[in-house]
Amino acid sequence: MPMTRPRLPAYGLFAGLLAAAGLPVYLHAPKFYADNYGLSLAALGSTLFVLRLLDVVQDPLLGRLAERLRHHRAGAVGLAVAVMAAGMVGLLAVAPPIAPLLWLALTLTAVFSGYSFLTICFYAQGVATAQELGPHGHLRLARWRETGALLGVCAAALAVPLAGYAAAFALLALAATLAMRVEWDTSRLPVSGGLRPILADRPARRLLLIAFLNAAPVAVSSILFLFFVESRLQAPGLEGPLLLLFFLSAAAAAPLWSWLAERHGAKRVLLAAMVLAVLSFGGALALGPGDALPFALVCLASGAATGADLTLLPALFARRMARVSPAAAEGFGLWTFMSKLTLAFAAVAVLPPLEAAGFRPGAGNPPEALALLGLLYAGLPCLLKLAAIALLAATNPDED
Repeated sequence: MPMTRPRLPAYGLFAGLLAAAGLPVYLHAPKFYADNYGLSLAALGSTLFVLRLLDVVQDPLLGRLAERLRHHRAGAVGLAVAVMAAGMVGLLAVAPPIAPLLWLALTLTAVFSGYSFLTICFYAQGVATAQELGPHGHLRLARWRETGALLGVCAAALAVPLAGYAAAFALLALAATLAMRVEWDTSRLPVSGGLRPILADRPARRLLLIAFLNAAPVAVSSILFLFFVESRLQAPGLEGPLLLLFFLSAAAAAPLWSWLAERHGAKRVLLAAMVLAVLSFGGALALGPGDALPFALVCLASGAATGADLTLLPALFARRMARVSPAAAEGFGLWTFMSKLTLAFAAVAVLPPLEAAGFRPGAGNPPEALALLGLLYAGLPCLLKLAAIALLAATNPDED
């Protein structure tokens, strides 16, 4: 069968679908269920943590399943998209027919499982696709893929009302599935060697740890963003515009980071962007009531830095997989596990302590609770990002 040139816009659209699935979990669902169904922050944090622990077993197994179904990948992807879309509609558009916390857990399980399987297949396919794109193929693909993802996130950031967003998400799922239907060609992929060559490879192990340390700040700040704007800045109503500014900045910066990486090296450029992230998050530590404008500048700078995180780090890992595990499905099973483990960390690290300090959504919080909110929102991400910088600086992604 003749090879067709990869259709990069289709990768951008499908990446937008996956990103639009991820943001409501981090951003909208906890506050939505707290405001509408009276669930406590501790209950929400514990539930998200338990569901993320499910991925400890699930994601590596889904990577293996993706490899087993490689010759039926288009059909498997279609089924996973249907599961994810149904979970999203149930999560945001259906009044819980059972206990709200149980309904949240069931629908999130559907969203998480579909999202995990699709991400593994999508990024594994990208390893093969990048080989056909010539020099800097991984960066070229990442430019389309991550820009599409960031545009999907921009749409999700304005997901009000959430029921309408769920319906729009189902339509996007159909469009993205149709656009990618001819791209799931695995005939050129070698047979997987399993997890052993990945886990035995030091640069791959380090990149997986960097993925956790680098994504954890985004998970922490995403969970706390709405609370920070509403209670710490006392700027209710500005959450949507500020989120949009953050993600538009990331989307606009992503192609620029990729262009710079092609000329100056992905690792060097990524380190520069991570330093920018620390400086911008650090700027949020001193903000308080009425500081919406300075916080907009923080969103602009941290969003630009996030564009590099989302574009360059997956490209570095994909390039490493092309050397040690070209089939890549099981490697990206580990990658999605590490990325999503950040939500478990974030949920259990920030929500219960906030509640214990007396924080409640809305106004009238004690000063010590608001101080803790600021430290968790801005200080904790800085520490995690500094650890990621140190590890990346000591890692050679192209080590033989």
